[in-house]
Amino acid sequence: MHTLSIRPHRILPLSVVLALWLFASLLQAQSSPAASGTQQPSSNQQSGNSGQSASGQQSDQSQGPVATFKANANIVQIFFNVKDKHGALIPNLTKDDFTVGEDGQPQTIKYFTAESNLPLTLGIMIDSSASQTNVLGMEKEVGGAFLRQILTDKDEAYVISFDISVDLLQDFTRDVHRLQSALNKAKINADFSSGGIPGMGGGPVPTQNAPGTLLYDAVYLSAHDMLSKEVGRKAMILLTDGQDEGSRLKLRDAAEAAQKADAIVYVLLCADRGFYGGFGYGYSGESDMRKLTEETGGRVINVGNKFDKLRDAFDQIANELRSQYNIGYTSTNTKMDGSYRKIEIKNKQSYKIQARAGYYAGTAED
Repeated sequence: MHTLSIRPHRILPLSVVLALWLFASLLQAQSSPAASGTQQPSSNQQSGNSGQSASGQQSDQSQGPVATFKANANIVQIFFNVKDKHGALIPNLTKDDFTVGEDGQPQTIKYFTAESNLPLTLGIMIDSSASQTNVLGMEKEVGGAFLRQILTDKDEAYVISFDISVDLLQDFTRDVHRLQSALNKAKINADFSSGGIPGMGGGPVPTQNAPGTLLYDAVYLSAHDMLSKEVGRKAMILLTDGQDEGSRLKLRDAAEAAQKADAIVYVLLCADRGFYGGFGYGYSGESDMRKLTEETGGRVINVGNKFDKLRDAFDQIANELRSQYNIGYTSTNTKMDGSYRKIEIKNKQSYKIQARAGYYAGTAED
């Protein structure tokens, strides 16, 4: 069992928030005349109240059919995009334009819609390790503009930074000013006093004599601790060069957690070639990020250190999140065994489907 945790930054830790919430709930139950006839939440429900933010805001989880999907372990829902051969989004398709298979077996589509206005829960993950020194400023500026563009009064977002630790800079909120403030708090956690070239006996190097980029740990915690109990559309956007250094977990752990949380992962590859000697030395992040995004239905957009490319990448993501289709089906495999099942969505016009590769079935304990 993983014991990782997100370190909150200038806000109450999630564990404290949940403990206070639980304590208040118990007091209320004891003082209520009807309390004796009310079933108490299970331990899983108590630990999964990620919709309660440190500021006391509550997530809007009245999502209609999406909430219904969550109540049945055999119901599978997939959010996805459809594109032509040039990468342009294809709107106005219908249920009859698609077929769905699971582990090679055809499935019957029970639900279909275009979900451009369904509430969105969004995690912004910003790499604050030494390799991001020359791009962090533009990430903060363009990331804030993206949040102002994409978030509606029905949506929520949070901000996490990661370097030698994983820090929750802002819990769930609809307030874009608080989100921008959280982005501005992200700082490079490295010591530049030694000079030299990173990885060749010189700085910048991580502080506290610890490895410097807990990327996989951050994705796992974002999925498991923040998104797993949310409903509706969920996405993570990683601003990083994709290079993990020192995570306790592996890439497959991060991808599995994101899949179990039904979260799409996008990676904006903000890589300063100068830091890695023009990518000629010690850089392997892009291939790992492609594996992560392909498994979860997102994609990698390579922006380097160019402001305009980053802004365009955020625009592309905003358009994709507003142009999603949602298919729901009842799996013909009724086993509650927690196994991984591969999903294949096909379009009858042979358009490209951008969707997650599969899902993990529920278990009897779930």
